[in-house]
Amino acid sequence: MSTFCNEFSIYDNFDLKKSTYNEGVAVRRFFILRTLIYGGRLIDPANRVDAYLSLLIENGRVAYITESMPEADERIDAAGKIVCPGFIDIHMHEDPVENGRIYADADRAIFSCMLRMGVTTAIGGNCGDNCCDPADYLDIVDRNGAAVNVGMLAGHTYFRRCAGVADRYLPATCMQRIKIREGIERALARGCLGVSYGLRYSPGTDHEEILAAARPCCESNKMIAAHIRSDAQEVFAAGREILDAGMELGIPVQLSHIGSMAGFGQMESFLRMVDLYRMNGLDVSCDCYPYEAFSTSIGSATYDDGWMERYGCSYDAVELCEGKYKGQRCTESVFNEVRRAHPECLTVCYVMREADVDRAFFHPNVMLASDGILSHGQGHPRAAGAFPRFLAQFVRRGKIGIYDAISKMTAMPADRLGLLSKGRLSIGSDADIVIFSPEHITDCADFQHPVRVPKGIDRVLIGGVTAAEQGRIVKSDLGRSLRK
Repeated sequence: MSTFCNEFSIYDNFDLKKSTYNEGVAVRRFFILRTLIYGGRLIDPANRVDAYLSLLIENGRVAYITESMPEADERIDAAGKIVCPGFIDIHMHEDPVENGRIYADADRAIFSCMLRMGVTTAIGGNCGDNCCDPADYLDIVDRNGAAVNVGMLAGHTYFRRCAGVADRYLPATCMQRIKIREGIERALARGCLGVSYGLRYSPGTDHEEILAAARPCCESNKMIAAHIRSDAQEVFAAGREILDAGMELGIPVQLSHIGSMAGFGQMESFLRMVDLYRMNGLDVSCDCYPYEAFSTSIGSATYDDGWMERYGCSYDAVELCEGKYKGQRCTESVFNEVRRAHPECLTVCYVMREADVDRAFFHPNVMLASDGILSHGQGHPRAAGAFPRFLAQFVRRGKIGIYDAISKMTAMPADRLGLLSKGRLSIGSDADIVIFSPEHITDCADFQHPVRVPKGIDRVLIGGVTAAEQGRIVKSDLGRSLRK
């Protein structure tokens, strides 16, 4: 039976306003609802726990860990299942805003795909770009809710355009650098979690512009995340560019989707270079997705002259995700036609080495991220399958242990982002939880069906409330903004 209470009396030091805007937690009811999850294997790497324990949730937060069966309004039998913190995707690309609301098609929106694959917190604004002012985006999330909790990075490329830099191949002027910095300062002051760069997509960016955009992070020690300037054999100089900026300013660095940057035979040496910076005092980590193909628009600078020589491939390595050639591999004529007429068209490029992607995930400083991006349900299957694929292809095949895999999806990104009540199941933490079958979890999305729903995820809870069950979204508006 539920107990009526004052909503501010649940936790001694609970600040509703601070919690709502800093960590996306809102007390949404005046009743303490008690939910017990029992019988499952509780894995919580943040607390170094792997044990068969029951979890009691009260009003959206973890209230008690027990071996007993206390009274509860709802009991969830997790026998034979893994119970762990909700997955955190530190690198994805948010749904666009249409008519003042976030695109929210239940089947094709990326936040819906995130939820169905166990993600409860997603970080957008990556690779330097935002679909609108990132702090305004957070306001929309809080006003209308979202399928998952949402944090945002302030995209350097977005603020570059706002400052009037119209040519991506030209550097910003002194006055434009000032405007870029001021725009980023405002976004960080309103709660954005750091700054992202897409140096591949803004090749005119020079060292002074990188530093100008990053300096607002210094006071609050927020991170910079980078899609670095180049890949393959050029990855080492490109990596040092952003690593040196982090060293110069003394701020954390996140190297984005390193599988698609060093996954062409350079991974071992690239990770050794990153280790060297870390041992010399730089707070740096990396993320990666578990596929051997990357995705970007056909008009991006990735496909500028020399790309086939860099990857050692031909036009048929590129598959088109949209339009009249959807699902087809490119020829020279098709590639040039679409790049000229539809530069926004998403592509998939099959060029990365499986051994390099594996080597990235074996490293203790590499976490999982999807790099998911969709255009009305079209795109790379990583947007709907990255997290279950990691468990199916790496854990079930014995490449990596389940405890370490869950750490890469929960504790590591939470710690990197400084989200103290996410990615863990400590008493008082947000009750964002995934229950899944380790034997049956499987990614079903593929390059022909990029938003197909995964199997084996029994339940996803956000704030202690069931948001998805057996691949079906039950509540699509439980997510709130995450701000620092």
